[in-house]
Amino acid sequence: MSEKILVIDDEQTTLDLIQMLLERRGFEVVRALNAEDGLRKAYRHQPDLVLLDIMMPDMDGWDVCKRLREMSDVPIIFLTARSETRDVVKGLEIGADDYIAKPYDNDELVARIKAHLRRAPKANMSEELSFNNGEFRINFLNREVRVRNDLRHLTPKEFNLLAVLVRNAGRVVPRAELVTEAWGEEYSDAIDSLKLYIHYLRQKIEVDPDRPDYILTSRGVGYRFANR
Repeated sequence: MSEKILVIDDEQTTLDLIQMLLERRGFEVVRALNAEDGLRKAYRHQPDLVLLDIMMPDMDGWDVCKRLREMSDVPIIFLTARSETRDVVKGLEIGADDYIAKPYDNDELVARIKAHLRRAPKANMSEELSFNNGEFRINFLNREVRVRNDLRHLTPKEFNLLAVLVRNAGRVVPRAELVTEAWGEEYSDAIDSLKLYIHYLRQKIEVDPDRPDYILTSRGVGYRFANR
């Protein structure tokens, strides 16, 4: 079976050229002209790798990368005209596996795709995860959280924090890792505010915030989402 590549780019010409290139090399190509469609197709088609532009009108590639990382460890390669070092660093820090600046060499692009595919296990996109016999559900695509079927309204920062904990359910996530994974490297000095956001989350998702069932504290280390 051909390996499936999802290409998310708002330029029709770019999509046409990449599709032609990759199909000639034996890949199956799924196309998306905007970020929201790209996220839907990521879940629906379960791609083996994602090529992602940064500058898109509805949602930029940075946010798409973060959303994809909430759902999966699928290899992500930024393919963009933004070539400054700080952009490359940012792309890698928020979860991308590689960064290629346009204009690109066709052979190099294909070689990097093959290299990442060789190293990557088969990725499974999880649109929704549930815990505690379905009493807790989190939908990464719609960014919704339900507890006992009641929708809980989280801010974007709260949801990102919870998403990292859920994706690592059962493992203690150190405070520094939790902050940078959820909010980005630029928030690495925001560890002091983490305790407050954990408090906010517990108020919204726990039946008894003072005796939490889901977000547990590992004193002196970090926090763990109970895998139950």
